[in-house]
Amino acid sequence: MPVDRLPERTAVVLIDLQKGITALPTVHPAADVVACGAQLARAARAGGVPLIRVRVAFSADGGDVLRAPTDAPPPAITPAPDFAEYDDRIPVEPGDILITKRGWDAFYGTELDLQLRRRQITGIVLAGISTSIGVESTARTGREHGYDIAVAGDAVTDLVASAHDTSLRVILPRLARIDSTAVIADALARG
Repeated sequence: MPVDRLPERTAVVLIDLQKGITALPTVHPAADVVACGAQLARAARAGGVPLIRVRVAFSADGGDVLRAPTDAPPPAITPAPDFAEYDDRIPVEPGDILITKRGWDAFYGTELDLQLRRRQITGIVLAGISTSIGVESTARTGREHGYDIAVAGDAVTDLVASAHDTSLRVILPRLARIDSTAVIADALARG
């Protein structure tokens, strides 16, 4: 369903658009996803809409990294020292709300819900990397918390094409409305 209107109290949530994640080999060029994220950030800031930047980071000793056995381990990467720094192509500005998560879901173990509720936010726009992990996990929890969710379909990508496609075509339409960055940015501007 097209995103013709957003709730009056909406926030934009950019997930894992950070140096270590945008440097990974994604299905769609990360630069394109970051550019769409920057467009959403500009629209949010221009419209007085809260902009929330979410990143994933872990303690130096790695004690907060999940280690449960799985059949498909995460990609084997050695995080660079700047892994958790926000991508400079979307500069952090005063007033941005910065959230650090320790896993996939931007709600779990963070103050995201608290920050939204204290601002009386009822709707969220999601964008970021990766579609099937950070974005989908956050959308699932956001739905359980009762948020009206929109996803900028051209502002998400994944490391695995089939995972991206399943999330965008099967899972996320059951949790959110999906439209283009341009349409969502226009809806943000209209309030």
